[in-house]
Amino acid sequence: MHWLMERDRKSTGLKSLQGKIWEEGYRSGELRSEVYPDVPPALERWREKEVDIAIFSSGSVQAQQSLFRSTGAGDLTRYFNAYFDTTTGPKKESRSYSLISDALKRSPAEVLFVSDIAAELDAASAAGMQTALCVRGSGAPPQAEHPVIHTFDQLST
Repeated sequence: MHWLMERDRKSTGLKSLQGKIWEEGYRSGELRSEVYPDVPPALERWREKEVDIAIFSSGSVQAQQSLFRSTGAGDLTRYFNAYFDTTTGPKKESRSYSLISDALKRSPAEVLFVSDIAAELDAASAAGMQTALCVRGSGAPPQAEHPVIHTFDQLST
């Protein structure tokens, strides 16, 4: 376990264990997650427009749900239609994004994938999805062939 963590491996087993540990921490109140201030209003806007919202994370589905259930802004899980993790496939492989669009019953061109990692966006783009590179803070964006946003307020849908 330590070997995987030291190498930032996205092992499904490790992420599952992490999710179980986090779940206990959130349940006990010892952990509380933070989201950027623009996230809750963006989720609300998208929900009002009936936009389906999904997450693809290297964290387990359980960890994702625990995180969004325990934010300073309250329980945000009501906004999400679907959660995807490493059981779908690696985040840097286009096949994973094809599987996600199939699961969402959407053509890839109908899906906007937002990430702060260009290699993930490259894979999503290769699968036919629209992409946006989210760069928080004042740092210059890395070299990437994707539209850049700094807040979710910049997303029209």
